[in-house]
Amino acid sequence: MAPLSGITIIDLTHVLAGPYCSMTLADLGARVIKLERPGSGDDTRSFPPFIAGESAYFAALNAGKASISLDLKADDDRAIFERLLARADVVLENYRPGVMERLGYGYDYLHAKHPRLIYGAVSGFGHTGPDAAKPAYDMVVQARGGVMSITGEEGGPPVRVGASIGDIVAGMFLAQGVLAALYDREKTGLGAKIDIAMLDAQLAIQEHSVAITTATGTPPGRTGARHPTITPFSTYRAADGFFVIAAGNDAMFATLCTALNLPLATDPRFATNAARCDHHALLKRLIEAVTLGAPAAHWIATLEAAHLPTGRVQDMGQVLQDPQLLARHMVLPVAANPGGPSFTAAGNPIKMSTLDEITARAPAPRLDGDRAAILAWLNGADRA
Repeated sequence: MAPLSGITIIDLTHVLAGPYCSMTLADLGARVIKLERPGSGDDTRSFPPFIAGESAYFAALNAGKASISLDLKADDDRAIFERLLARADVVLENYRPGVMERLGYGYDYLHAKHPRLIYGAVSGFGHTGPDAAKPAYDMVVQARGGVMSITGEEGGPPVRVGASIGDIVAGMFLAQGVLAALYDREKTGLGAKIDIAMLDAQLAIQEHSVAITTATGTPPGRTGARHPTITPFSTYRAADGFFVIAAGNDAMFATLCTALNLPLATDPRFATNAARCDHHALLKRLIEAVTLGAPAAHWIATLEAAHLPTGRVQDMGQVLQDPQLLARHMVLPVAANPGGPSFTAAGNPIKMSTLDEITARAPAPRLDGDRAAILAWLNGADRA
């Protein structure tokens, strides 16, 4: 039995941060009932790319969830929502602070009426502080949270991280908060409010930037693929493309020098990590003078034989064919709805001895496609 089997989540979230959280919880066995706007549903239903007119983006994040359309300003739909809340363990929302209160479903009201209910909220800036009411997207919090200031080539303009880490990391922290609240409820019998800010999450993941700034008084800048305080720890060119070398200490560097037949391990310019950082550009040129002489596969095999961390810089087409990821069921088919297309999605990275491996995902829901089943469940016809 999955760890969250028997847990019901009412998911009012849309786009990415909240749906990423509920996807994670669904992978752990929770039942996720997705509440969507009548007519249009989650914004990502209209996000490209499309297969046969259906969004691959939406399918990747919402496979296996159930969908019901509700207008929380309409009395009949509010009545259904209240019945769902009475059966739920968790409610998730990603509105701007104050929206749920205006609808009459703020945390104080819900906690008084359903004291065991866990309330999870994710927003750009959280529910407190001077900027709580401001709107935000992933790029806004990557910029304001400092991530863009350290991303990009040295001397170049700031660059957004390619993955939407502003949303995704916030969704991950929300999932952690929900799990902690479920555990705490077993002891206290009471639910809790979880307030996740995307901006907070961006600061929380920057371990070396905080350390460098507070220790030296100078914020780190952009260093491209190079680690700001460890060398060699970057991308390097081979004859046919890029690969990475991650030599995290002096012993690894000495091993690397032996593997590449470079007499540099005792050179005072490179003998310590601090010296290597001071001379990182020269060291990169010396390493690439060797590595440009053979394909990346040759160097990866050579470094792996020496037990050094390395790997090819892969595009997503290569990633989706990576034997290691395939062996761990990290590339999954998403089943098609009747008459609809099939999709591909990332698998569940949480591997547990008590959780059956997910080898395929159920279809993403049609908008309001589970209304009859959800109402039957509320009416007691289906207690599963």
